[in-house]
Amino acid sequence: MTAPPTARSLAGGIAAAGIGALAWGTLVEPRLFALRRYTVPVLPAGSLPVRVLQVSDIHMVPGQRAKAEWIRDLASLEPDLVVNTGDNLSHLQAVPVALDALGPLLERPGVFVMGSNDYYAPTPKNPARYLTKDYAKVVAERVHLPTDELREGMTSRGWIDLDNARTSLDVGGQRLDLVGVDDPHIGRDDYASVSGPASAGTTTIGVAHAPYQRVLDAMTGDGARLVIAGHTHGGQLCVPGVGALVTNCDLDRKRAKGVSRWWPGAGTSAPAPQDPAWLHVSAGLGASRYAPVRFACRPEATLMTLVSEELNR
Repeated sequence: MTAPPTARSLAGGIAAAGIGALAWGTLVEPRLFALRRYTVPVLPAGSLPVRVLQVSDIHMVPGQRAKAEWIRDLASLEPDLVVNTGDNLSHLQAVPVALDALGPLLERPGVFVMGSNDYYAPTPKNPARYLTKDYAKVVAERVHLPTDELREGMTSRGWIDLDNARTSLDVGGQRLDLVGVDDPHIGRDDYASVSGPASAGTTTIGVAHAPYQRVLDAMTGDGARLVIAGHTHGGQLCVPGVGALVTNCDLDRKRAKGVSRWWPGAGTSAPAPQDPAWLHVSAGLGASRYAPVRFACRPEATLMTLVSEELNR
């Protein structure tokens, strides 16, 4: 028995749509790099604007020339500060490629934290697992990446390592306190070792690769006015009109990318204070080489213009 023509047509249409979506998500959208721009009111009254460029989750693989050139061109924005939130690598031989892509940005003041894919090479996984909690599980045997080579390549050019560390910088005519942690996704964060209340009259910015609630709560509880993170890939596979289906951490899906507000307990039932801190999560510029797919979630870098808090009143 043959199916009615209408059923065959429907099946064919569904198959064609599926093939088209797969082609778009693997061949087109992963190369549609976007620059997001936000204005974030976190500086003391009377401060001049400070331009902060966030680069995250570039997951470099040798041969990715278009992505490397796009990253290099970001230097033309002339940011006052570059914040790299980790996962620079996706291949054992990717360190020289990643450093070359970041090269012009390394001439600017910068800070960085590491992500799990700066420590361990990605492994083949069933792509369907991305939509389950099993995707985040760590495999028993992991191939170590040349992390020290990557770290040396950035620090030797002047960028500051914020893995469980803090520093103060004068950028754009403004003093900023920055505090960071190593990747919470693999349990390398030790915020307690660098915790401390924010200084009056100075803006504190927290930096982490993965935006786990324990880190966000601790940083904003100490008075950080802005926390910058990556890791989520913005959901990577999103539904138009719905957004991210997963975040690959305990952050809620509505904060999978972009700017939102955060305060201690924001992920539970704690009421918001009068003026909560700001959170920015980047959707990043790449993906694991074993899951190089993006759908309704373009790869991105972000230019944040920090301005006086009085502009938010």
